[in-house]
Amino acid sequence: MSSITHHIPDELLIAYASGSLEQAFSLVLAAHISMCDECRARLGAHEAVGGAMLENACGTEAGMAVSADLKARLLDALDDPVEPAPPAYHRSGVFPGPVMEALGGLPPKWKPLGMGVRQSILSHGKGGSVRLLYIPSGQAVPDHGHNGLELTLVLQGAFHDETGRFGVGDVEIAGSDLEHTPVAEEGAACICLAATDAALRFRSFIPRLLQPVFRI
Repeated sequence: MSSITHHIPDELLIAYASGSLEQAFSLVLAAHISMCDECRARLGAHEAVGGAMLENACGTEAGMAVSADLKARLLDALDDPVEPAPPAYHRSGVFPGPVMEALGGLPPKWKPLGMGVRQSILSHGKGGSVRLLYIPSGQAVPDHGHNGLELTLVLQGAFHDETGRFGVGDVEIAGSDLEHTPVAEEGAACICLAATDAALRFRSFIPRLLQPVFRI
């Protein structure tokens, strides 16, 4: 999508390419990459560099020994029956393939948060959480800060906050230094995919009181 203006920084793309990124954030990156030609090309470049480095490492004496062992194990694995991989999920409506996979191919199970805002938690645990958010047109999310990192990908509509405007395909990267009040723009409701690795930090009493219930 050529209208995307907020992309994934290189350090997160490299972590994603190496497999070291937390699962919750990896889902956001996979969804964004499926929508963004620029980040998909940059990811390919990082993967090519990583492949070249691995190839050079395998050229050493130690690397050749590892490579020979790996080859033997791969040949052994060929004799074992392998179940076919499940079919890849494709985009459905506003939800990219990676999100549909996380949903198991089913529509989101929305739960109300108040003021018309709804959420559907895709995963939640010590390693972070990822959820879909539905924010009605013109509605604001309570003012909050962050105890860690939050990645928010817009799937429908748009929102704006103290840092700018975010439309379909854009990713907002919020760290512990950002306190903001996202507001959905007029028009279609704003649907976002949001991942965090720590609880949010709300200023108002009511959101803080309900935070354990809503797991945010």
